[in-house]
Amino acid sequence: MSNTGIIYGVNGPVIYLKGDNGFKISEMVYVGPEHLVCEIIGLKKGMTTVQVFEETTGLKPGDTVTGTGDAISVLLGPGIIHNIFDGIQRPLEEIAKASGKYISRGVSVDSLNTEKKWKTHITVKEGDVVGPGSIIAETQETDSILHKSMVPPNLTEATVIHAVPDGEYTILEPIVTIQFADGTTRDLALAQKWPIRIPRPTHKRFPASVPLVTGQRILDTLFPIAKGGTAAVPGGFGTGKTMTQHQIAKWSDADIIIYIGCGERGNEMTQVLEDFSKLIDPKSGNLMMDRTTLIANTSNMPVAAREASIYTGVTLAEYYRDMGYDVAIMADSTSRWAEALREMSGRLEEMPGEEGYPAYLGSRLAQFYERAGRVISLGQDNREGALSVIGAVSPAGGDISEPVTQATLRIVKVFWSLDADLAYKRHFPAINWLTSYSLYVDTMEKWFNAEVESDWTELRARLMRLLQEESELNEIVQLVGMDALSAPDRLKLEAARSIREDFLHQNAFHEIDTFTSLKKQHMMMMLMLAYYDKAGEALAQGVNIERLVGLPVREAIGRFKYTEEADLDKVYEDVIKTLESEINSELSRKEDF
Repeated sequence: MSNTGIIYGVNGPVIYLKGDNGFKISEMVYVGPEHLVCEIIGLKKGMTTVQVFEETTGLKPGDTVTGTGDAISVLLGPGIIHNIFDGIQRPLEEIAKASGKYISRGVSVDSLNTEKKWKTHITVKEGDVVGPGSIIAETQETDSILHKSMVPPNLTEATVIHAVPDGEYTILEPIVTIQFADGTTRDLALAQKWPIRIPRPTHKRFPASVPLVTGQRILDTLFPIAKGGTAAVPGGFGTGKTMTQHQIAKWSDADIIIYIGCGERGNEMTQVLEDFSKLIDPKSGNLMMDRTTLIANTSNMPVAAREASIYTGVTLAEYYRDMGYDVAIMADSTSRWAEALREMSGRLEEMPGEEGYPAYLGSRLAQFYERAGRVISLGQDNREGALSVIGAVSPAGGDISEPVTQATLRIVKVFWSLDADLAYKRHFPAINWLTSYSLYVDTMEKWFNAEVESDWTELRARLMRLLQEESELNEIVQLVGMDALSAPDRLKLEAARSIREDFLHQNAFHEIDTFTSLKKQHMMMMLMLAYYDKAGEALAQGVNIERLVGLPVREAIGRFKYTEEADLDKVYEDVIKTLESEINSELSRKEDF
């Protein structure tokens, strides 16, 4: 029989129960006649504190609270991909059928479709020994994703005593029966439950040494993120946080995308839903949604559900990571999540920290980001998977010195600094190349040099050096004017300008420029530095700087980013030949004079 309690007090999304009701911390409970979903968040002698994931209007002292005995959990099984959930894994499409356009209180729908039959291939037979993480069945979840149902990680080694034949089964039908060493048995289905606040265990963790290729030049070349890495994208309103995440979600080489709209405006989430439903995955040719799950928790939804949404998202991501997939999470935005945390903390009358945020803000953020990583999953086949986390941060007024941004930067290893001035100049992505950083550059140097070209790291270093020197020269120009610069410095400024305008600037809405392969990025670096080197040699031999700046080939170098992938080699050779020809022409012209 489940435990029950009586409401003593209501304070917004927080309710209090008097007495010892037998509830456990993090237990999921139902409150009131509408059975609103809640979680136990505090236990004191004689007092239980509960957070409600729904609007609490109408609740009153004396209403009943009923326990479930289970922690707040998500149902993991086929049907997660190509779905849209709220913060506590209720599918929005099913909610719409049950209650219309707006989520009504207490609406109860299954997290996943429990009636749909899935064509299932059973991968074990009677007599097989299985353990935590062992694959027991495979289901083609979408055209892009093969779903692998596993033995739950919290079970011990056991022997299969019964397995159904291949066929069509629902996610809750028993398909395999296992027997443990003590003689007890358990039925396993395609789906399993897992508490959202407990990370799923793994066999081994790897250092982050392989990049998550995004197709965005400034990210891949200058500030790469590793598979299993963490990144923060802080920036004020209109600087392009959401767009940057959209681009990564669309074009990165992750197998699965989990997009968490955490406290975002409804119109932004609508745009995400509309965009993703139309997109074609460039790798497979299938719908982008065939490898995507969306968690939509808009700013008008209850704050407690917002707080839970990022844990829901990361648990779904860990589940697919355990299957051996590379998963990327887009959390947009963790600032809104922190605001929910602050509101809950205020209701609980906890001692506030900086700017009213709770003192445990940093540790809670760390708990979320530390669930990222490249791992070997549990199971006998040493499946390798990765979970990368990219969190947008929305500091008020773009001030990155505020607590959420600073707490995030202490945890993550990649900082993509969005700049309002760049956004104002229509330079997108508006990532400031002087203030951003990636701590994965050194660990991934070997991979880039081996898999792309052996001089990748050298070229990147030269690009960064030119951009930094440009910044220093601009300070001189602002003080004394362009005429005070020497010809080599003028050339340096021009080369840096080409890098900024042609390499770092990327048009997300251009059908070719929206994605750039690593091969093409390398060629672009080669072209820009080839111009700088050859123009520098010509300058040393007495060619006029103005003529070198005005070479027609510079336009061809700038337009190389619009070249189709199939034509790269030919166009590259043509541009290099044109560059050499024009430089030689200027040298011979100088000699004629």
